[in-house]
Amino acid sequence: MKILFDQGTPVPLRRLLLGHNVDTAYERGWSELANGDLLDMAEREGYDLLVTTDRNLRYQQNLANRQIAIVVLLSTSWPRIQQNVDVIQNIIDTIVPGAYREVEIAR
Repeated sequence: MKILFDQGTPVPLRRLLLGHNVDTAYERGWSELANGDLLDMAEREGYDLLVTTDRNLRYQQNLANRQIAIVVLLSTSWPRIQQNVDVIQNIIDTIVPGAYREVEIAR
């Protein structure tokens, strides 16, 4: 799966998402794009999934006709996210195009 990390998504997570190709918005030069423009660009470039920590994304954007799946991590804490990698990996491995999932990050 081709995955794009939005700003705020801890980059070390990419090493733990086995079997996926992960880029960051920063690496692509897209860190200044607004959410709608970022989603448009990601879809045009063939990304299957956007991983973000932006809890407001679904309220700011109309996601109804999107092909890209979106996973929102409800924490930016790398130590907490690292402890929940199995849950995150399972969600990423089973998500379908256009789906939206929020991931609670246990303490």
